[in-house]
Amino acid sequence: MADTASERIRVAAAADRCLDVALDFERYPEWAKDVKAAKVIERDEHGRGRRVEFRAAALGKSIRYVLEYDYGTLPESFSWRFVEGDMLRRLDGTYRFEPDPAGALDGAATTRIHYDLAVEVAVPLPGMVKRRAAALIMGNALKELKRHIESVA
Repeated sequence: MADTASERIRVAAAADRCLDVALDFERYPEWAKDVKAAKVIERDEHGRGRRVEFRAAALGKSIRYVLEYDYGTLPESFSWRFVEGDMLRRLDGTYRFEPDPAGALDGAATTRIHYDLAVEVAVPLPGMVKRRAAALIMGNALKELKRHIESVA
C-alpha cells in the first residue's frame, strides 16, 4: 500500500522561474542532496524530459528509478509516475505552482509550490517508518528546491 503526503512552501520567485528549475532534471544533483545522478533518457517534442532515470541515496543505499513525466497541465503543474526501479513499487507525484500575490514583498513575485507524493517501497518496513520517510523526502525536497530557486533568482 502506498503512503501519500502533501506539502507546500512559499518561494521568493515567479512561478515560471520555479517551473524552469523544477523541469531541469539533469541539474537536480547540484542542489538535491539525495539525488546522485539524473539522466534524461527520452524527451518530448518540446525537449522536456519525458522519461528520466535517477540514482538517489535512500534508506542507506543507492537506488535507481525511472519516472515518466506528464506535462498536460503546464504551466500550473506537472506530474510523474514510477516506471521501474530498485526498492520501489510506486513513486508518483505532482508539483503545482501557484502565484502568490499576497506573499509578494516589495513588489517581488512569490510562488506557492505544492508537492503531492505517493510512495510504496518494495521492502517490508513498518508503516511509521514509511510515513516518516515520505515526509522527510518531501520536506527536504521542497526546502532544497526553495533554496536553489532563491539563490539563482
